Amino acid sequence: MIKRLATFVAPLLLLLLLSPAAAFAAEDEEEFQPVEEFIIEPWVDLEIGPLNMGISKAVIYLWLAAIITIIATLWITRGGLRQRPDRLQTVVETIYSFAETNIGKATLPRVAFARWFPYLFSLFLFIWILNLISFIPLPLDTHNHSIGNLPGLTIYAATSNISVTLALTLMTIVISHVEGVRSNGTVKYLKSWVPPAPPALKPFLIVLEVLSQFLRIVSLSVRLFANMLAGHLLIIMCIGFVILLSNIWIFPLTITAATFFYIFEFGLVASLQAYIFAMLSGIYIGTAIEPDH
Repeated sequence: MIKRLATFVAPLLLLLLLSPAAAFAAEDEEEFQPVEEFIIEPWVDLEIGPLNMGISKAVIYLWLAAIITIIATLWITRGGLRQRPDRLQTVVETIYSFAETNIGKATLPRVAFARWFPYLFSLFLFIWILNLISFIPLPLDTHNHSIGNLPGLTIYAATSNISVTLALTLMTIVISHVEGVRSNGTVKYLKSWVPPAPPALKPFLIVLEVLSQFLRIVSLSVRLFANMLAGHLLIIMCIGFVILLSNIWIFPLTITAATFFYIFEFGLVASLQAYIFAMLSGIYIGTAIEPDH
């Protein structure tokens, strides 16, 4: 399995390397800045009031992940499930069973499982696919790193944009509070925020609880954003060292380091972060529905 992954990864990294390297070799005066790869420049501006709903590289990746998720789901379920599953059905059932056991049943109360597990599984699958395709070099470069008439290749994670992770987080937070009020009533739900304590301590506990609710937004969104940003930045910086140091002899060392980080991020971090995000979302929804547990 490792050999197959390495065989798949090496050509992708070499393709990714050639694109910016050739561009910057042709323009010595231009300095390679890895952080520029994460700057979002709208391709189409569409301002609606204070909001900019324009189309950018991040939006394209979100559309691509959504299309892959929908088409893959429809294609897998097109003929129904077989009693003797083939290899594809076995893989799908394994992923579903993992999510059902380790995300749904582990975080949601029984009364809410049927209602909210589809949301958690869709969230896990969407973020997982979004993270995985972020390691595939695509001709979506916005900084003119090209070879002749060929478009520049780039790897980019939409989840390395705080706006994307914040939007996904706000969905979960809003759902958790709405379900908490719906299941317990407004008064009982708000009372559940304050544990039993002496009256003199309750004002401080209320402030701490309200603060913790806001910190959930920060921690859930920043965790996914920071991990994906750091991983991609490491890969791009390792590749860019050849350009920054202007020394072709360090190429074997930098490409080895980039390959290591690539395999680590693609094989572990992309899946782990999708799982953690979905699991914490389930915990927030579950504890809001049954705050006593």
